[in-house]
Amino acid sequence: MARTEPTKPSEARSRLLNTALRIFYAEGIHAVGIDRIVEQAQVTRATLYRHFLGKEELVVAYLNEVDAAMRAQAAQARADDPADTLRGLARAIAQGIRSPEFRGCAFLNAAAEYPEPDHPVHQAVLAHRQWFHDTVTELFTQIQEATAEPAARHFVMLRDGAMAAGCLSDAEVVCDTFLRGVEGLLTQVSQPVH
Repeated sequence: MARTEPTKPSEARSRLLNTALRIFYAEGIHAVGIDRIVEQAQVTRATLYRHFLGKEELVVAYLNEVDAAMRAQAAQARADDPADTLRGLARAIAQGIRSPEFRGCAFLNAAAEYPEPDHPVHQAVLAHRQWFHDTVTELFTQIQEATAEPAARHFVMLRDGAMAAGCLSDAEVVCDTFLRGVEGLLTQVSQPVH
């Protein structure tokens, strides 16, 4: 059972979460122990357990923070034209891939480390992915309802591929390929359905 957080998080909780955000993403979740988080956040174990029941709850909080950042990114990409919103979202994803700190998708990475479908971490991954899929589907529905669902799946797969390839290959080539793929998808979806 998760603890109820106060309206404004404490400084110690913020340091714990910021440390987790940085280290879990850079090095992997299983590779980082609680002692390291506590040490780098400059808090005691008791402080950690006052804010989180354990590492699992901290990992879910970490993923929730990444989710919130991505929702904000999607909100910033909003434009009057749904196709332009999708383009803006794709450009924001590409910008993240180009970042020197890029280590792939935090959610795909977490899913690889927590493959059990009922695990709370895996559930947090699925919740984020559902939100992302629903958001993209809504945008494609505004362009052409008949093809929205397959177009959204295609967009999500393009994004997943770019996120995986972005840390294995030349980020510029990956981003160019991803953005061209999104543009091609938008062109295809904009055609009348026969």
